[in-house]
Amino acid sequence: MKRIIAATIAILMLALVCFTGCGSQSGSLQAIKKEDLKVAFLYVGTIGDLGYSYAHDQGRKALEEMGIETTYVENVPESAECEATLRQLCDEGYNVIYATSFGHGEWVEKVAKDYPNVYFGHATGYIQSENTENYMGRAYEARYLAGIVAAMNSPTGKIGYVAAMQIPEVIRGINAFTLGVRSVNPNATVTVKWTNTWFDVTIEKATALELINSGCDVIAQHADSTAPQIAAEEKGVKAIGYNSSTPDAAPTAYLTAPLFHWDVFYKKDVESIMNGTWQPKSYWGGLKDGMVSLDTLTSNNVAGTQEAVDAAKAKIEDGSLVIFSGELKDNEGKVRVEAGKSMSDAELQAFDWFVEGVIGTIG
Repeated sequence: MKRIIAATIAILMLALVCFTGCGSQSGSLQAIKKEDLKVAFLYVGTIGDLGYSYAHDQGRKALEEMGIETTYVENVPESAECEATLRQLCDEGYNVIYATSFGHGEWVEKVAKDYPNVYFGHATGYIQSENTENYMGRAYEARYLAGIVAAMNSPTGKIGYVAAMQIPEVIRGINAFTLGVRSVNPNATVTVKWTNTWFDVTIEKATALELINSGCDVIAQHADSTAPQIAAEEKGVKAIGYNSSTPDAAPTAYLTAPLFHWDVFYKKDVESIMNGTWQPKSYWGGLKDGMVSLDTLTSNNVAGTQEAVDAAKAKIEDGSLVIFSGELKDNEGKVRVEAGKSMSDAELQAFDWFVEGVIGTIG
């Protein structure tokens, strides 16, 4: 796994340098009238997961409300099957394709070269070419706020985290969450358990139960189902969801969730295709852009939680709080970011270490 992360880092650093040099629309791409648009989405899971794929599908529906033709394909694995799906959609006349999982990236890169007239978008990735862009929300900003919520509602200071894949996106989120936790309780810990899958109800619930049985009284997640929240509900502890608002899944456990608003990106992106201003880019919108947010806090939260969240949110939005600024140590005590310095976007995109306070390993 560390070899995979290392290779990814090298590509990310090169790609991020290129992002600042995007030119105007070029190559074979042409503006497309609304009535001629055919937009396809590839989901790694199902829209019924009430998680990541569901959140993207809300963005797709926003395009339909604009009168744009769309379609979607569920359960597209991060394998050669993805390539076949992409080629089929291109051959069927879809001229804008969004692949929404990190592992779809290598197949997008390959297929995009053969279909220069098709616009491609890759979520959570780094690929960029004449007809390919990448996009993501600064979910780590919302995760920092979620960490504040977790710490406020954790009498023990022992918080569990059900984590999917060992990639920079997930690691970055864990670190931001932990920094939020320790802004409230400097002695709190976040124990991370990997599922090594984006969506598996059985594994996610079992992982959450393992954390709860070890003494964690709040469960957070970077996983696509509500299973960790349901486990928390059954065991009488608190839970923080992800991707969508799911208080009904765990009525007495659910505190809040970091949310994506993919429609913010999809609508702007498609509008740029229609008016001929589209450029290959790396889009990374945050709280201030409305791309991410923290769900409304439920009544399960202790008094003072909302005020703590509001104060931190205001500082993030006005720039007075930079989440990944020094001094930052890793969870082995090594200084990774010196006092007075902050991590660049390129470094954030390549995260491969845990901050102090995380109990867990990478690799």
